[in-house]
Amino acid sequence: MKRAFSHPLTALVTGFFLRLFFLLRLPSSAGDTALYETLSLNWVKHSVYGMVVNGVLTPVDIRMPGYPVYLAVVHAFTNLSGEAARFWVMFGQILLDLVGCIFIAELAVRCSGRNADTKKVYLVALWLAALCPFTANYTAVPLTETFTIFSTTLALATLAPTVNPEQATGGLLKWGRFPRRSEFLGNAFLAGICVGFATLFRPESPLLLVACLPVILWMTVFRGEFGRGLRAAALACLACFLVLLPWTIRNAVTLHEFQPLTPRYTTLPGERAPIGFMAWESTWLYRFREVFLVSWKMNDEAIQVDDIPARAFDSPEERQHVAAILEQYNQDSNLTPEQDAQFAFIAHARTDRRPLRTYLWVPSQRVVTLWFTPRIEQLPISGSIFPLAQTWQTDRLDMCVTLTLFFANLFYLACALCGAVRLWTFAPESRVAVAMLVIFVLVRTVFLTTVETPEPRYVLACFPAVIALAAHGLLRRNASQTLRSA
Repeated sequence: MKRAFSHPLTALVTGFFLRLFFLLRLPSSAGDTALYETLSLNWVKHSVYGMVVNGVLTPVDIRMPGYPVYLAVVHAFTNLSGEAARFWVMFGQILLDLVGCIFIAELAVRCSGRNADTKKVYLVALWLAALCPFTANYTAVPLTETFTIFSTTLALATLAPTVNPEQATGGLLKWGRFPRRSEFLGNAFLAGICVGFATLFRPESPLLLVACLPVILWMTVFRGEFGRGLRAAALACLACFLVLLPWTIRNAVTLHEFQPLTPRYTTLPGERAPIGFMAWESTWLYRFREVFLVSWKMNDEAIQVDDIPARAFDSPEERQHVAAILEQYNQDSNLTPEQDAQFAFIAHARTDRRPLRTYLWVPSQRVVTLWFTPRIEQLPISGSIFPLAQTWQTDRLDMCVTLTLFFANLFYLACALCGAVRLWTFAPESRVAVAMLVIFVLVRTVFLTTVETPEPRYVLACFPAVIALAAHGLLRRNASQTLRSA
């Protein structure tokens, strides 16, 4: 039995059945799912990457084209589209995520010390990746997360040898020791391609290069090879841009704009972003459930002032002011420029009174929302556990699942922290690789605190780094530790 569990294929088969469980028993969808399906169908049937706006099929750039292309590929193979194709869409995501598990394990190995037991590192990381309920859950949701996680894993696994060249691979991918000196620039170029591919699914994916390239540059300065580091950084950026070039050209020709990503507020042609309203939200909103009650209702449904938490108001007068604006807005569920300007005024006043709240405390609370949640937003679970006694009596299963996933999330994060500390302490040659992963997680997290809606799924792209480090945190004692303590 022990021998069976020590085989990588056992982990992959177990991971497959976990993902199949989510697919067969707990499939889900989101608001963006129908939008991606619409874009893909219009592209296939009408050769227009767009949607109907005011009764006219109009080219748009509100979403990156990667996922609609994937849906079009599934349509080509199955001749199905929309809801009818979702099973095969999600099944394809399962297979891709399992391949991603292999690369996560490789990433863990490539961050190891030179004397580490790479077979153990690989196996532990593979099991952690295969059994991760959060990445597995999103294979059963027609969204971009699986592709983003996969391509992020490829990019990190490609960059890791550039900062830890002494570590060989240790699992299913027997690529030998690399990069050799001649492969340093090639790996940077390949990483840029992977980041470009990720960007076709999530527009903030270049943050990976923003986080990792300075680490590589610092390393080359330390080694007296700064020119080589600059060439590597330039190649990575060039490769990323080359992948995005067709999309950029399309936007220039069709929409007459230079837009290699998507618009900041992903608005439709002629649509005005509620910038003042979002500025006001940034002074108080950090809980994801409040996004459903307020943010996602804007310009679509009525918003009730009673659904807004008390912390959104500094005084009864301010609450009355907001209530008056919303009373006007609710007449036709359309925010006018004048109403938006009033929200901007309130936001400015709140920030002037308590600048740390807007620039530090609310972003810090969003970090908690992004990282320390049970991640049940795509599951048929309420997530309510308080009051404990009442919830235990009325919905015991819901409470147990919520708590299990909450502690599972803490387990992965605690193991990752432990792994980072262990590598930093006992494997000095791995410190740059550890720094690269940690900085990537921090940069992406800081950026996500500025996004209007703090959705926990957005940090799943960091889980390849989390799992890779967590594998080292679970190992009792690797070879490098033994040598240093002997």
